[in-house]
Amino acid sequence: MYEIIDANSFMTLATSDARGIPWASPVWFAHRDYREFFWVSRPDARHSRNLAERPELAIVIFDSTVVPLEGEAVYMTATAELTEDGLDVFNKRGAAQGLREWTRADVTEPARHRLYRATASEQWTLGDGDVRIPVARRTA
Repeated sequence: MYEIIDANSFMTLATSDARGIPWASPVWFAHRDYREFFWVSRPDARHSRNLAERPELAIVIFDSTVVPLEGEAVYMTATAELTEDGLDVFNKRGAAQGLREWTRADVTEPARHRLYRATASEQWTLGDGDVRIPVARRTA
């Protein structure tokens, strides 16, 4: 699981609105301890509006460059929230990829973007025969 998360820059958020209408969105992400996932989005984006109504979501991280039946993926259920904690984590991964640093002013009112955090409650990897294998929490 850890290699898959570290090797990929984008995760797909699966959200739904208050009526249950689904929406999927890829976002660039950073993580803390493979359980907290951070991204920056506009609060008026459809997935952000969905999370404001219904913070539960599913996430998948996968390598889309491999041929069918050779793929590996991490699946998660999580709860998302707006946050100001984690900007250091977001910027550290961004700097490693040559991206600009985001400041607190970039992700708070009246700026166009906000920092979001999803905390995974359950995680699975993809096993042989398309079987989901639960991932145990890492202990310190």
